[in-house]
Amino acid sequence: MSAPMASHPSTFGASTAGDDYLPTSGNGGYSVVRYDLDLDYRVATNRLTATALITARATMDLTRFSFDFAGLSVVRVTVNGVRPRKIAETVRKLVVTVDEVILDGTEFVVEVRYRGAPHPVRSAWGEVGWEELADGVIVAGQPCGAASWYPCNDQPADKATYRITITCEAAYTAVSNGPLVARSTRSGRTSWTYEMRQPMASYLATVQIGRYRSRRLAAEPVVQTVFHPGRLEREVSIDFAPVPQMMAVFSELFGPYPFDEYTVVVTDDALEIPLEAQGLAVFGSNHVNGMHGADRLIAHELAHQWFGNSLTVARWRDIWLHEGFACYAEWLWAESSGGVTADANAAVHRAALEAQPRDIVIGDPGPRAMFDDRVYKRGALALHAVRRAVGDEAFFEGLRAYVAECTHGLVAPIDFVEIMEQHSGGVDVGSVVDRWVEKRSLPKG
Repeated sequence: MSAPMASHPSTFGASTAGDDYLPTSGNGGYSVVRYDLDLDYRVATNRLTATALITARATMDLTRFSFDFAGLSVVRVTVNGVRPRKIAETVRKLVVTVDEVILDGTEFVVEVRYRGAPHPVRSAWGEVGWEELADGVIVAGQPCGAASWYPCNDQPADKATYRITITCEAAYTAVSNGPLVARSTRSGRTSWTYEMRQPMASYLATVQIGRYRSRRLAAEPVVQTVFHPGRLEREVSIDFAPVPQMMAVFSELFGPYPFDEYTVVVTDDALEIPLEAQGLAVFGSNHVNGMHGADRLIAHELAHQWFGNSLTVARWRDIWLHEGFACYAEWLWAESSGGVTADANAAVHRAALEAQPRDIVIGDPGPRAMFDDRVYKRGALALHAVRRAVGDEAFFEGLRAYVAECTHGLVAPIDFVEIMEQHSGGVDVGSVVDRWVEKRSLPKG
């Protein structure tokens, strides 16, 4: 549906989402409903020619609005099929001015044609976004790298559905979010189309390109596949064999897996850390050794499909709701697979925290510390403290209720606390969480 137009005083959606951790990211005045991205990429020369079709809904009357967009050149923009009055490109924004107002509550469609040599964007956490590998591409968008390869509203609170088509040389495999819905080859180039039907935050959209083979891990409860370099076939077959059992354990503890498929990509390059995208996780060749050396990391990235991807924080300051939960899932997997108990893991990591500075509050660690390991470990310890306070039955009932009620939505700490307290038998869960999350000091015991 195209938006009605009318004469109206100039109104401008804010060029930021107002998150104090990323004050220049995100945009106000609209929410995105859907992204349709058509990417034509030349691996050898790192050249991208692309079209983004963005369906959005105005949340106020608009004559100007902006997208996050960095490092690429705009060729043409239309709004509801009409050239806008003006477009302006800054270092990190594409600003569009239309002739007539897009009325509050109506949908509008923006087509952006663009091209260039995509590259990561600089951030307080290093370079993030589209990055060339030795022979391929990795996209690691957290927290503000999505703008490096498509115009978007780059804030976690604005989730949308996606259709992503990647065309590249036929020797390569292109992987993106969601099930593969179409593939065709012509003149030595292959087009791959993926569909993410569940709402997704912009930073979780990804493209992975490499000379990969595929290996089916399981078909139930969803298809589980790993893409990997041929030279690592033996190691991958060993190290990722536990994924179906991890899927079964987490589905029992947290509730059903929230997406249509689960895909793992192992790059031929070494990576500093693994990373999650929606419905997908990426590991470097250095994380694969054929001796189950990455079981903890594999469990962590799988758990993010529930905590981070389906349940997504609206504000980056609450990132412990992603990382603390994924870290605790590592301990749950170890416990369920006959390894170290969660109690033992909690004791080890609490002792380690005793030796570390107590200079952050993990409920608001500040932007530079939001990926600090203490956010992960204290978040996990907060969950273990709740489990000990309410008992296993109430804890896992509450956890499943939290996931079920917030699936594909946005979360804040109060959501977890209130839902867990409904199952706690009178335990003040808020106070337990507060001691671990809102204080610098370590709780006793």
